[in-house]
Amino acid sequence: MARAATTSDAFNAIAEPQRREILLLLRGGERPVTELARDLGMTQPQASKHLRVLREVGLVRVRGAGKQRLYALDARGLRPVHEWVGGFEQFWHETFGRLDEYVRDLKQGKTGGTAG
Repeated sequence: MARAATTSDAFNAIAEPQRREILLLLRGGERPVTELARDLGMTQPQASKHLRVLREVGLVRVRGAGKQRLYALDARGLRPVHEWVGGFEQFWHETFGRLDEYVRDLKQGKTGGTAG
């Protein structure tokens, strides 16, 4: 019986730490699977499996160069993740704003207590 696909979108694909590491390595430019496998301490078949998943969800692209296949980051596939995380930006701004205000209040209370 064939296994069901474990990834169907960028969110599921990047949930796997080794796939995130591959994306980080590919930020530096195209790399062959053998280099990626070596740098990640995994076998070439393991790296190829991860790359296939990343390619299927549109996070990497591949091109042939002689006998090699070079993989490159396609950050456009991360747009849904970016947009989802961006939705929390206002929350973080408000939270940090409240924290700044709290720290200012503490400092004022501290200096106000020593001045009197």
